[in-house]
Amino acid sequence: MRVWEFGWNVGWGGAVLLLVMLAVASIRILREYERGVVFLLGRFWKVKGPGIVLIVPGIQQMVRVDLRLVVMDVPSQDVISRDNVSVQVNAVVYFRVVDPEKAIIHVENYFEATSQLAQTTLRSVLGKHELDDMLAERERLNVDIQQILDAQTDSWGIKVANVEIKHVDINDSMVRAIARQAEAERERRAKVIHAEGELQASEKLLEAAQVLAQSPQAMQLRYLQTLTNIAGDKSSTIVFPMPMDIVDTLFKGGMGGQSGKGE
Repeated sequence: MRVWEFGWNVGWGGAVLLLVMLAVASIRILREYERGVVFLLGRFWKVKGPGIVLIVPGIQQMVRVDLRLVVMDVPSQDVISRDNVSVQVNAVVYFRVVDPEKAIIHVENYFEATSQLAQTTLRSVLGKHELDDMLAERERLNVDIQQILDAQTDSWGIKVANVEIKHVDINDSMVRAIARQAEAERERRAKVIHAEGELQASEKLLEAAQVLAQSPQAMQLRYLQTLTNIAGDKSSTIVFPMPMDIVDTLFKGGMGGQSGKGE
C-alpha cells in the first residue's frame, strides 16, 4: 500500500512539474516596440503583443519583430552620372516595419532586402542625373529615392521614412575641372554685370545730355564745375579743352568793350 502511494505521489509530482515547465515555456513577454507573429502548426495565426503572450510549445511558434525606426547605412556606390562622370555616393535610409505579418511572410530577410534595394535604387536614380544635380539638388534626389523605395517595399510591410545622401566623392582631376568651370562662370558674370553697368550709365548720360542741350548756360555751369573738381589736383598739368560757345561769348564781350572805349 505504501509503495503504491509513493508511486502515485511521484507520478503526480512529475505531472505537476511538467505542467509548470510547460507553463513557463509558453510565456513570452514582448516589449512595447515589439510584436510577435504567431504560427499554428506552420500556418499564420495572428500578430500578438505587446505584453504577456502565451504560446503552446510544439504547436505554436512565434517570431519577434521590432517596430522601431531602423537607420541603415547604404555602402558607397560607384555611379556614372548622365554627363559621364564617375563618382562614389553613399547614403542613409530610415525605415520601420508597419506590418509584421508581411515583413515575416512575404520576404525572407526584410533588412537585407531593403539594403540591396536601396543600393540598386541609388545607382539607378543618380545615373539619370548630371553631376551638377547631385551636388546642388540633393533634397529633390532624396525625395525621389525615398518615394521609389517606399513604393517597392510597401508589399513587404516596410515604410521608408527618409533617405539622405551623405557624400558625393569625385576624383582630384574632376575637382580641378569644376574649380576652373566655377572660375570661368564667375568671370562671365563679372563681365555681364560690367556690361550692364555700362549700358545703364550710357542711358543716364544720354538723358543728362538731352537735359543740358536744352540750356547752354547749364552746359557752361557744368563745365565750370568740372574745372573746380579737377583744380584740387596740383600734382600734374591738366589740359582742358575750351568749348567754342564759351570762347565766342568771351570774344564778343571783349569786342564790345573795345568798341565802347573807341567811342
